[in-house]
Amino acid sequence: MSPTPSRWFALIVLSAASLMTILDGSIVTVAMPAIQQDLGFTAAELSWTVNAYLIPFGGLLLLAGRLGDLIGRKAVFLAGNVVFTAASLLAGAATTPGLLIAARFLQGVGSAMASAVVLGILVTLFTEPRERVKAIGVFSFTGAAGASIGQVLGGVLTDALSWHWIFFINLPIGLATVALAVRVLPADRGAGLAAGADALGAALVTGGLMLGIYTVVKIEEYGWLAGHTLGLGAVSLALLAGFFVRQAKAAAPLMPLRVFRSRNVSGANLAQMLSLSAMFAFQILVALYMQKVLGYTALETGLAMLPAAVAIGGISLFVSARLNNRFGARAVLVAGLILLLAAMGWLTRVPVQASYVQDLLPVMLLIAGGGLVLPALATLGMSAARADDAGLASGLFNTTQQIGMALGVAVLSTMAASRTGELLAGGATQAAALTGGYRLAFGIAAGLLLAALVVALAVLRSAERDPAARQAAPSEPAVLG
Repeated sequence: MSPTPSRWFALIVLSAASLMTILDGSIVTVAMPAIQQDLGFTAAELSWTVNAYLIPFGGLLLLAGRLGDLIGRKAVFLAGNVVFTAASLLAGAATTPGLLIAARFLQGVGSAMASAVVLGILVTLFTEPRERVKAIGVFSFTGAAGASIGQVLGGVLTDALSWHWIFFINLPIGLATVALAVRVLPADRGAGLAAGADALGAALVTGGLMLGIYTVVKIEEYGWLAGHTLGLGAVSLALLAGFFVRQAKAAAPLMPLRVFRSRNVSGANLAQMLSLSAMFAFQILVALYMQKVLGYTALETGLAMLPAAVAIGGISLFVSARLNNRFGARAVLVAGLILLLAAMGWLTRVPVQASYVQDLLPVMLLIAGGGLVLPALATLGMSAARADDAGLASGLFNTTQQIGMALGVAVLSTMAASRTGELLAGGATQAAALTGGYRLAFGIAAGLLLAALVVALAVLRSAERDPAARQAAPSEPAVLG
């Protein structure tokens, strides 16, 4: 495909849609107290304003990605944005807890449909390796900055207008995205449902993923060893195991297992799960530290984290593509993970009375390593993605991302709370106990990043040494990194 302005315009449309869904995942957290007061949520019900979005989002990504390959990625992308936009209108107009939770569930469905196929569309638009790496860098910029922007924007909208506007703001963005996507995204027919219409496989993987994510997000409430956690976790694992057995035997599998033949694809998804567990948990826990220990307001917290968003975004947009093209995605990933390790190591020493410039600003700058890690992982995660399963590879990549984020928050939040309880029982002050819990969580995050670094060094290869990538036909290009 020859370079045309419309391809880059299409990239802007894809990035805007991604920004909208990522932003929506974080913008709600700042407005939760206002939502609780206005609609009369109980403390237990309030968590479902987040969980009702995360469960279908993470559970449907793999299925939505494969459907994009079968019925057309453009069609799935457009349908997802329509569902998400309509659900945003419903959420903004909600007058009861039940209506808001239902709207958030529909938002998660729409987000899964749109997000699952974005990388699949991107790699078919940009077939030349250097341009593709640059496009992934631009795309990663929006994802890297979206969560932090959401925290700032959520505080501004909630304080200046009302919590309803954190959802209403999606309407003009969503409508513009759909209108532009119809014009600029390439039409694709898909392989047809007969090429992979595995209804049993779809039921197994969707049920297993949604139940697994539900189990994870409820760990903080029930505990790791509770019957609720162990029982539902076992059922989830059994469903997913049944899915993989089904895929090995089905004549037209929903997820052809050949996607795992590439060490780069398998390794990148594992490294992403580990690194995103640490990075997303960092975002949540450092915000809690600033508010509960240092006394920052929600808006002050968002502004304090803005240097991290700027650093990650700037590296993703202006630096990562050049480094990936020159040194390869594996080397860039390793460098980024080392920077993130340094950031988490710095946080393990945060004091009760911290100076932002001395104790937190260095962390916000070192987190720029995420601007190297995220594009490199996307490049490697789409390695050996053929034209007929690019949507599947995209859905798989996004699924491991969501699982990593959910697991990271569940594990690190639980460990932090447990350590805080121990310190309180030992006579520590509230601030000192909270700080001790957060220090432990940041230490565990460093361990997760170290494990990701080991995977990067031991499993990942340069593109020319990855047989699965080399075997991709010219019409079924692989990402080189």
